[in-house]
Amino acid sequence: MGTKEIGLELTGILNMPIMEYASEINLLDAFCESYKNDERKAVINYVNRAAKEKTKLIEELERVRKMMVFEDEDCEFICGVDEVGRGPLAGPIAAGAVILPKGLIIPYLNDSKQVSKERREELSEIIKQYAVSYAVGIVSEKEIDEFGIQAANYKAMTMAIEKLNPLPELVLVDAVKLKDVPIRQKAIIKGDAKSVSIAAASIIAKVARDKIMEEYDLLYPGYGFASNAGYGSAKHIEKIKTDGPCEIHRRSFIKNFI
Repeated sequence: MGTKEIGLELTGILNMPIMEYASEINLLDAFCESYKNDERKAVINYVNRAAKEKTKLIEELERVRKMMVFEDEDCEFICGVDEVGRGPLAGPIAAGAVILPKGLIIPYLNDSKQVSKERREELSEIIKQYAVSYAVGIVSEKEIDEFGIQAANYKAMTMAIEKLNPLPELVLVDAVKLKDVPIRQKAIIKGDAKSVSIAAASIIAKVARDKIMEEYDLLYPGYGFASNAGYGSAKHIEKIKTDGPCEIHRRSFIKNFI
């Protein structure tokens, strides 16, 4: 077989869907075994790359397994909850709540801020496909102005949890506890990087909010909502200063710019 075809074979293995990681590891093993005695320089490079990618994938699976320690409780339905959008100058705050099947490993699951946009969208679809239940709570910029960001944050997370079916027996929350949720809770500092359930909630909340902001970008062009998600980029702030705020700006957040 020519080196080009061997390279394409490896590319095909490395482009397998995320949840087919077991098959990917087996195919990488088989690839290395098939070409281990090939002395062509290009093939040697392919074999070395395949071995490295296999090691990276195994390490990634181990990283995710370590994030499952908080889900190792003696109850069936454990929910992770997290919010996104505390800091933007415009748009709502969003919270995700996710109950994952016990023991499910989703490679590359992490705090949404540590994951690329393309990977977040891919992971969001996987979470929705495999989750026992998931939900998103949205609280508008007007409520943020009226009641404050902390109250809006708690409301969004509470809304998301209440939408779940079944309701969880344990709620894992990133850093805080929710006083209006009559379910056992555990607050985990930096939980979106330590718990698979909280990370999953972070992912679906981020993807949901980004889509809302992309829709707002069409309604209110010029502020860059599709790219900045309402955060205070230089272009966004300059637009506020020159043309004023639009309907979805948080008035309590932009006092210094108007």
